[in-house]
Amino acid sequence: MTTVKETESDAQVTFEDQQKINKFARHNARLQDIKDELAEKRKEVQNLEDAADELLMVDDSDFVPYQIGEVFVSSSVTDATSLLERGKERALDEIKELEERGGSHKQILSDLKVQLYAKFGNNINLEAEDDS
Repeated sequence: MTTVKETESDAQVTFEDQQKINKFARHNARLQDIKDELAEKRKEVQNLEDAADELLMVDDSDFVPYQIGEVFVSSSVTDATSLLERGKERALDEIKELEERGGSHKQILSDLKVQLYAKFGNNINLEAEDDS
């Protein structure tokens, strides 16, 4: 949440300042989206690990249902385990990429905070509100 309180003694908000505030808001929104995606991917990894653990209790000669998209196919335990492992690796790669993107947004936000707090001091609020 970004707000600027204006009083007569405060610095005026210039066009460049407004651009920085808007840029901060955009990057902050993108960072929140990335955090949400990361939570989903981490849950996906946990689900894949749980499924792999469940397959350890199944006899190797059995066939198990494996979901591909919206369809379930019958698969051997070995094939299902392999598919789960590949899915886990893909999700972990996506997590790593999301963390890198999040890091770049955090750096931009940090730089903008320094600039905006330097000019507006306590008259601007750039801290996220905890809605949890």
